[in-house]
Amino acid sequence: MRSGRLAFVAGVAVAAMMGATSASAQVLKNNVQSQLPPSAANTIKSYFANKNPNPTIQLAGDVSTDTNGASSLFSPGGTYAFGFEGITQYDLAKVGRPNFIPPDTMGAVGKTQYLESSNGAFAVFDKTTGAQTSLVSDTAWWATAGQTGANGDNRVMYNAEADRWIAVGFGASVADLQIAVSDTSDALGGWKSTKFTGFAGGTADYPTLALDKNAVYIGTNNFGVATAASPTQFKGTTLNVIPLSSLFSNAAPTTSGLKQFTTGFNALSSTNVDNGFAIQGVNSQSNSANGKAVAASLFFADNVVYDINNAGSGAGASTTAAQYTNGSAFNSPLAAHQPSAAIPANRQIVSALDERISSSVYEEKGKIYYLTTVQQPGDTYNSVRYTVLDAATNAILDEGSIGGGAYDYFQGSLAVNSFGQLVIAYNRSGLQQADLDGNGLSDGNIAFMARTFYTNAAGKLIQSGGELMLKQSLVDDYHNGSLFGNPSAGRQRWGDYSAVSLDPSNNGRFYAIGQFAREYNLPQFGHPGGTGGSRWGTWIAAIDFGGSAAVPEPMSWAMMILGFGAVGSLIRRRRATLAA
Repeated sequence: MRSGRLAFVAGVAVAAMMGATSASAQVLKNNVQSQLPPSAANTIKSYFANKNPNPTIQLAGDVSTDTNGASSLFSPGGTYAFGFEGITQYDLAKVGRPNFIPPDTMGAVGKTQYLESSNGAFAVFDKTTGAQTSLVSDTAWWATAGQTGANGDNRVMYNAEADRWIAVGFGASVADLQIAVSDTSDALGGWKSTKFTGFAGGTADYPTLALDKNAVYIGTNNFGVATAASPTQFKGTTLNVIPLSSLFSNAAPTTSGLKQFTTGFNALSSTNVDNGFAIQGVNSQSNSANGKAVAASLFFADNVVYDINNAGSGAGASTTAAQYTNGSAFNSPLAAHQPSAAIPANRQIVSALDERISSSVYEEKGKIYYLTTVQQPGDTYNSVRYTVLDAATNAILDEGSIGGGAYDYFQGSLAVNSFGQLVIAYNRSGLQQADLDGNGLSDGNIAFMARTFYTNAAGKLIQSGGELMLKQSLVDDYHNGSLFGNPSAGRQRWGDYSAVSLDPSNNGRFYAIGQFAREYNLPQFGHPGGTGGSRWGTWIAAIDFGGSAAVPEPMSWAMMILGFGAVGSLIRRRRATLAA
C-alpha cells in the first residue's frame, strides 16, 4: 500500500480508501459532484502530488550505435498483419541526444507513413514496409518547424479530415507548449508551428492531445514549487481549447481563440474543485458543437467527465461541471513485476504509472471509449480497465479489465473505427513460468500485446480472438540507471505513453506502438564499446480485422445478441479480473 492513497479528511475523521471510497465518502461525492464540501480537507492522491523526475539521462558516455541486435520485420499472419521496430535508445546516440528514459512512446499512422516521436527523436516510416525514411533529433525536428529547443513529452496525431499531421510537446521552457502542423499529408514535407505558455513559472506537465471537428484539446498537469502556503508541487490542471480553424488554416498555425480552463489546487484549501488529473479531450467525428473531456479524479477511485460547450468559438467556449462516472471499485496500480528469477525478492519495480487515463480517448457512434491501469480489489497484479460511456448521458455502458494470471497488465491504449471495432494494446509483465511451475519456460519477459473487440448494440465490448503477442522484450529484466548485472537503481520508468491509431486509408487496420526492452549495450550482445547500460526499444504493429472492415448492421445485431452474450459469458469466465 502506498501511504496517502485515496485518503481524505472529513472534520477530524480520517478515512483511508483502498480503491473504493467508504460509504459516507461515496454519498458526499455523489451529492457534491465536482466540489468537496468546506468541511473536508482535500488530500490529493499522493502519487499525483509531486512531479515525476524529468526524463533520466543514463550514462552520457554509453553511446554505442551498433545495431547488430536490431529486430527485423515480423509478419506472423492472422489478425496481426506485421510489425517493425521504431525508435530505440540506440538511435538517440546516432542523432546526438542523451539517452532519455522513458521514451514517452508515441506515434500515429497517416496516408502512407507512420510518424513516431520519442524523448530525443522523431522518425518516419513507410507504413506498408516498415522502412525508416527519416530519423532526426527532436531539437532538429522542432527547429525545422520553426521552434528553438525541445524538452520532450511529445504527442502526435493525424487529422484525416484535413489530411495533415499535428504534434505538441514542451518548448525550450517546460512552461511552454509548442504545436506543429504539417503543410500536407507528407510527414517529410514542410511543417509550421506556434507556441504558448502552458503554466507560467512552472511545468505544464504531461500534455495530452485530442481533436474533434471544432477544436484541438491539450490538457496539462501544472507543477510549481511547494511552499508552506501550498505544500505540494501540484498546482492544478489546465484544459487548453484551440479552435480547429486557427491551427489547420492554410496559413501558419496560430493560437487565436485559445481558451484556457485552469483549475487551481492548494492542499490547504477546503474548496478545491475536482476536474481531474491528466485531462484527456475526446477525439470525435461528431457534428456536435460541443466537446468532451475525461480524467482521473483527484480524490476518489473514480473518473470525471464534462462537456466543453461551443468548443470552437474561442472566448465563447465554456465547460459544464464535472460529473463522476461512479465506476466499479479499484486500487491504484503498484509497480509491475520484473520477470527475471535472478532479481531478488522485491521484483515489483517497473513503473506502471498510476490510474490516470494516459492514452487517447475516442467517441464513436455516441459511445466514449477509454482505458486506465488499475489493481482490482483483492488482486496483487495490475489490470488494464476499459470503460464505455454513453456520450449523451455519461452513463457507463460497459467496463471490464484485461488481466489475469501471474502478470501485470499496464500502459494501455486504444482506437475504435466507425463499425465499433477496436484494438486495445498494452504491456504485460510477470514472473517467468519456471518460477511458478518449474517447467523451464520463460514467457514472463515484458511484452507488448493487444486484443481486438467488437461493440454490440448495447455498448458492450466482445473480445474477438485471443491475446496477440506483438513484441516480447529481448531480456528478462530492465534496469534504468544501472549497469548489466548490478541491482536496479530507483524506479524503473516505462512508457509513459503508448498509442493506437486507425489507418485513414483502411477502416479495418489499426497501428499500435509500445515499448519493449532491448539487449544490454555490451560487446557480447553485439555492441563494441558499449558500457553495459540497459536499452529500450519501441515496436509498431499493424493489426487487421480479417478481410473486411465491416461488422453486422444494427438490424443484424438483434439476431446475434444472444449468441454474442454466450461468447461474452465464456470470455468473462476466462478473465479472472473482469469487473462486475
